[in-house]
This record gives sequence, C-alpha cells and structure tokens, in this order.
Amino acid sequence: MPLARDIMKRDVIAVSPDMTVEELGRLFIEKNISGAPVVGEDGRLRGIVTENDLVAQDKRLHIPTLLRLFDAYIALEPPSRIKDEMRKMSARTVDDICTSEVISVDEEAPMEDVATIMTERRVHIVPVVKGKKLVGIIGRHEIIKAAMAPPA
Repeated sequence: MPLARDIMKRDVIAVSPDMTVEELGRLFIEKNISGAPVVGEDGRLRGIVTENDLVAQDKRLHIPTLLRLFDAYIALEPPSRIKDEMRKMSARTVDDICTSEVISVDEEAPMEDVATIMTERRVHIVPVVKGKKLVGIIGRHEIIKAAMAPPA
C-alpha cells in the first residue's frame, strides 16, 4: 500500500494568510485549482482555503430562527455561527475566510487512511505535513491515480 509521501504532489501552490480574497480568486482561476493550503512565513501549515470559502462570500445571510417564549426571544442557533458567517462574507484576506482546523496527514500515512479521511470528513484536498511543515498535498486525483496504477 502506497504512503502519502509516495502519492502526494510536492509542487504545492500555497497561499499566505495576508493574500487578498481577490488575488486568491484570480490564482484559483489562473492555476485551475479548487483549494490551497495557507502557510505562514515559517512554512507551517496555518489553514486551508477552498472555492467554497470564496463562494460563501456571495451567499445570503442566514437569519436565525427565533422562538418567542413569554416575553423573551431565544435564537435557535448559536450567535457564533451568525458572527462567523458575517465575518466570512465581509472578508478581505485569506486569513479571514480560511479554515484553521485543518485535517492533515503525516507523510507516512497509508493511502487508505487518506482516502478514508477524504470520504468520511468530506474533504477534497489533504495537506501532507512533516512535523508542522507542509511538504505536499493529496487530492482526489492523486488517490485515483495511485489506485489505478499497476502493482509494482
């Protein structure tokens, strides 16, 4: 079974947290990519940003459902969710819209672990790290390519 280091793309297009949302959109179009890891100046993985994060800027703001009980109004959704939606909709930089809780794998992870993470967690790209430094990325394409390769 191949390991993450065997199938990962090493020439990763990573972005910085201070890149503007407009620059990010142009990069996605020019490079025909759907997501990118967010890396600090020290090379450490700080987050991940995808097309979904860009698309979310143009969605309608979800107004929470309120329940009236006697003289009080109770929001049925946590205020933090509304605050997070508003922050992403008004974002100007990658840091404002990226997901900071990144699902990543070590370079020694078996391919089947990566495929399981992708399907169960519904992620399309998985950064590969050595320590906390980004060393590669695995997308669905890399999994399919490795699965279809003739046995060695």
